[in-house]
Amino acid sequence: MPFSITIFDVVDIFLVAFLLYQLYRIIRGTPAMSIFVAVFIFYLFWLLVKVLNLELMSTLLGQVIGVGLIALIVVFQQEIRRFLIATGNRYVKNEFLRKLNILSFNNGSKDNPRNAEEIIRAVEAMSVKKTGALIVIGRTSSLEPWSEGGEKINAVISSGLIETIFYKNTPLHDGAILIHNGRILSARCPLPITDQTNISPAYGMRHRAAIGMSESSDALVIVVSEETGEISVADNGVLYSNISTGELRRRLAREKI
Repeated sequence: MPFSITIFDVVDIFLVAFLLYQLYRIIRGTPAMSIFVAVFIFYLFWLLVKVLNLELMSTLLGQVIGVGLIALIVVFQQEIRRFLIATGNRYVKNEFLRKLNILSFNNGSKDNPRNAEEIIRAVEAMSVKKTGALIVIGRTSSLEPWSEGGEKINAVISSGLIETIFYKNTPLHDGAILIHNGRILSARCPLPITDQTNISPAYGMRHRAAIGMSESSDALVIVVSEETGEISVADNGVLYSNISTGELRRRLAREKI
């Protein structure tokens, strides 16, 4: 049979390569990367066995792979969740869809530039004073699941209130504050910790919690380091460290707060 490649074969190869690359981006630097490499090598070995027509070995490995799919879903459940969130966020945050008011869950809230400026003013002041802070700014997904372990506030956003919450002698300073739809919903909220292993040892639990929260939701998370006063932002599982207040202002200008 003559060897031929159609346009559909090219598209098929491109889609598989794209999915594998996206999966690599999500799991690189995590313990799941080693598992993925082992599974990929095992799968290549199975294909080789099929090509060589080793019927018994092929049947045995086929059964193992069939059962292993369920195990992979369990092992990679966090990575699958991150992949789906990251994929959904690209559509939810699409400007065209926003203009059409499709996939929008902001309960009719309108952008208020004052809220962003209040947050920036508080972050700048805490950075100078080296006051540790963790601020979660919700986008489309609800922050309610993470507010249950904290203290309900439901207050207007103000720089004074944010600074007071994170003042080290107050009972609410530990944990994060959650901001959504123009309100400070809760304070002293525990956040999920990332399982990434390629994070610099210089970053503590606040930064790991910020990354973990940005992996578990579509929220933007601001961190102020208690040791250095450095300002960082976590978005979609990526930490942007040591940013200026000008860069923070540009990022918040794109958000509905």
